[in-house]
Amino acid sequence: MRQPLPDPAGPVAEAAAAVRTPDELALLLRDLRRRHARGRQDSPLTYRELAARTGWSQTAIAEYFTARTLPPTDRLDGLLDLLGATPAEQRALATARDRVEEAARRTRGRGGAPPAPGGPDPVPRQLPAPPELFTGRAHELALLDEAAGTHPGGGSGADGGGTGGICAIGGMGGIGKTWLALHWAHARRDRFPDGELHADLRGFDPTGRPVDPAAAVRAFLAALGVPPASVPAGAEAQAALYRGLTADRRMLVLLDNALDTAQVAPLLPGGSGCTVLITSRRRLTGLVAAYGARPVALGELPADDAREVLAGRLGRARLHAEPRAADDLVACCAGLPLALGIAAACAATHPDLPLAALAGELRDDARRLDALDGGEPRADLRAVLSWSGRALSREAARGFGLLGAAPGPDVTADAAAHLLDLPAAAARALLRELDHAHLVQRHAPERYRMHDLLRLHATEQARTHGTPAEQRAAIRRLIDFRTEAACAAARLLAPHQPPLPLPPPEAAAPPVRPPDTAESGGVMSGESVPGGYAPGGGAPGRFAPGRPVAGESASGGVMSGESVPGRYAPGGVMSGESVPGRYAPGGTAPGARGTGPSATGASLPTAAEPRDLPQTPPDRASAMAWFDAEHANLVAAQQAARGYGWDGQVCRLAWALDPYHRSRGRYADQAAAWQLAVDGAEGLREPALRARAHQMLGDACALLGRTGDALRHLDRALELTGGAGDAAVRAEIHHSLGGAWERHGDDRRALEHALRALAISRTLDDTYRQARALNAVGWLRTRLGDHAEARADCLAALALLRKHPADRRQLGESSTLDSLGCIAHRRGDHDLAVAYYAEALAICRAQGHSHLEADVLRHTAESLLARHRTDEARDALVRARALLTAQHRLDDAEHVGRDLAGLARSPGGRGEGG
Repeated sequence: MRQPLPDPAGPVAEAAAAVRTPDELALLLRDLRRRHARGRQDSPLTYRELAARTGWSQTAIAEYFTARTLPPTDRLDGLLDLLGATPAEQRALATARDRVEEAARRTRGRGGAPPAPGGPDPVPRQLPAPPELFTGRAHELALLDEAAGTHPGGGSGADGGGTGGICAIGGMGGIGKTWLALHWAHARRDRFPDGELHADLRGFDPTGRPVDPAAAVRAFLAALGVPPASVPAGAEAQAALYRGLTADRRMLVLLDNALDTAQVAPLLPGGSGCTVLITSRRRLTGLVAAYGARPVALGELPADDAREVLAGRLGRARLHAEPRAADDLVACCAGLPLALGIAAACAATHPDLPLAALAGELRDDARRLDALDGGEPRADLRAVLSWSGRALSREAARGFGLLGAAPGPDVTADAAAHLLDLPAAAARALLRELDHAHLVQRHAPERYRMHDLLRLHATEQARTHGTPAEQRAAIRRLIDFRTEAACAAARLLAPHQPPLPLPPPEAAAPPVRPPDTAESGGVMSGESVPGGYAPGGGAPGRFAPGRPVAGESASGGVMSGESVPGRYAPGGVMSGESVPGRYAPGGTAPGARGTGPSATGASLPTAAEPRDLPQTPPDRASAMAWFDAEHANLVAAQQAARGYGWDGQVCRLAWALDPYHRSRGRYADQAAAWQLAVDGAEGLREPALRARAHQMLGDACALLGRTGDALRHLDRALELTGGAGDAAVRAEIHHSLGGAWERHGDDRRALEHALRALAISRTLDDTYRQARALNAVGWLRTRLGDHAEARADCLAALALLRKHPADRRQLGESSTLDSLGCIAHRRGDHDLAVAYYAEALAICRAQGHSHLEADVLRHTAESLLARHRTDEARDALVRARALLTAQHRLDDAEHVGRDLAGLARSPGGRGEGG
């Protein structure tokens, strides 16, 4: 064994006297570089910075610091001067350099024979050159340091060395696994005084078969100085010799592009002093389980790091000259280092071509992979990605293609089973195979996603492994599954939402048993309030922003941008509102004057094999969480269904999404979904469905403040119903028109439609609709200053609701009590108003109507302020703001925040937070 170098932390001149090899000289140069950095309290000069200061190439400088090349005398002097060496240190290091050169000359004179037995062991230095423009990956580098027990500039042991470890760096093709390994290895070379071994195992190389582990072991033995005649005959004996030679050394072993654990296991060194880095497109779970390897999974580069990669290759000036094109390049390369490198290379080899031209090619999904083809196999993204598929089973290759074509950012395992037309267990096994190959990523329990560029490649593969008809059928299965699951979850949010009047489905859909809503009690936050107008912001609270009641001044003095509550529940077919005998899913409510499926349109299938059933959330909270997770997929499914012409599913998805959109305040999404439904319903030629779609789109437009569009769609809905249309439907449309005209600023026109809705409901002998319409009429009358008539209407509504079984969760009652509180407030009876609000709040809290609770709290605060009960008003506003924020009603929360700020500025105010 060679003698250890004296501690480089001591005097450099003393350490230089013991230098005998290029590695020892390079070790001192690196130590000077670190000392120089400490002196200026900065990180060590990079190879690029040293190149800029000296005028030499980065490659040459890297070779000087890694002992690949002995620096010429003049360059050594320049480096030492740049790094702040003293004259004595410069003389000692120059002498050491000459001594190393003379020893090398003598060795060459002897023909380069291997060391004689008993001589010093060779120190292999097999690492490929480091990546010059490595960027980012701070978290992953820290994981490697932790696993290997090393840190930049120092180690965990007393001698500065690491404790060894095995790290499995995994990720999809082109994600930068080898770059990370080489960058880390070169930055930590001084931690491995006994050298580095490297092998490209070609696990996914298209030019040949994976490297036989026995061949790699023999190459390592040669690098460790074992003469060919001394190599044992058998593979097991060779591996044992390799382990014995590495048992007491501190070495780095880099195994690049490994196929699997079986290929890697024979190449693991003996002892615990060596660090092993393994890169693979597979997860190498067996290596983690059997050998305690530390997995380090690489994902996409963040946008800032991706831009740094481009800047390093193209220069910042070129990026700054075309900032929008640079942003597009970063976005289209989706954080994949290889894609960034290829794009930068294409731009660098065409310096006169604007970046916008390349960005334009990349923005086109159909051309993106063509644009990321640098003309060579390793610079062709499509080719590099294809290598991962060579080891897949045939079924997995087919599934990979179909998963790439699936609409939406991810799939659940159950959804994948329907897409792939496989039993659930087989689908999960296939997903595991793709996950192990880093072709999909399980980013949450039972949820799998695919990198954007892999998705484009997978879509191409779908055409290779199947026909357009097979792909169409697969996507239809997926959309049907998602539609049924969404309808089931929607019934938990709005158990009395009416079904759509749909014709028979275009093709058989995977059926689903509707959930038992008898006891679900689910009224979504944001659902309609019986008898009430939802406000211009869309939720069922009632302030119609900016318009005080005719003939009255806004009270309270600090309530900003608000006037009085509206009473229209947008949509007539309110999310969560029940109309006895009309909107109970699947038939007639008990004791109601009902219509079955023949009157309301096609109902959902109710029988299926167990494996075909989407899993219904157990309760309303779970249904909301399900919609949160699936929303992007459902939107994509609706868009895809429209593209394929499956307009029945387009309409059903709009219906299923509506309660969620109202609850979350996603009114733009709500309008977009119903716009697709309107377009799709035109092709179905069902007047009732077209009327419903126009009505719901009108409501969504009203919630967005687009009252002109709202009135146009609602008028069209009324026109489609005709004089012979369903009276209940016409009542709903008039109710919606009342709400739209209120938001449009014409309360008298709004009252006309509310009165029509009331008259129609009375002809139907529908007391629940009557109660809702009476509340709306009362609300509009108080806005017009007729408080006595308004109070009579709302008291009549309250009496009807209190004896009607349909209001079992008392949502209509609490809304009407809120209306009565507003009327009392405007009549100047603030104590009565507070009493009405207190009763409404008690019902809201008992029944979980948190959406309405927030609005009642705001109204309560207004009356409390009129009675100079400032502290109580502030507490009510603080609670209201918390609820509004939780419900994503951010505009309303901002209004309340301004009210609180006004209170804080008023005499005696004690701050916004109470």
